[in-house]
Amino acid sequence: QVQLVESGGALVQAGGSLRLSCAASGRTLRSFTMAWFRQAPGKEREFVAGINWSAGTTNYVDYTDSVKDRFTISRDNAKNTVYLQMNFLNPEDTAVYYCAADPAILYAAIRRTSEYVYWGQGTQVTVSS
Repeated sequence: QVQLVESGGALVQAGGSLRLSCAASGRTLRSFTMAWFRQAPGKEREFVAGINWSAGTTNYVDYTDSVKDRFTISRDNAKNTVYLQMNFLNPEDTAVYYCAADPAILYAAIRRTSEYVYWGQGTQVTVSS
């Protein structure tokens, strides 16, 4: 069993930055695909960013268009933690951000909510204008 705990959410002004963390316990996530999703009030949960595992030094990453060049996903396998660095935040980024993990996702399916087995409880990000 894998437990995921997100942290780092806060109230921030537009143009500001935050770094979210997702700490895992129960199993090492070295070979898991990890992702961040978000859900705004009244909207469906949507993919934000994902990173797959790699036996080498390069992880494949993917971002939804609205966060490209602003958000960066990274992982520290030694700490069993995934991060989401968010820069140039705007009010449209306001949402609950969820961390997700799965051991068997192909890169082509990295954006699919239904593919992920493990989820955290979420952390609130609020961006004021």
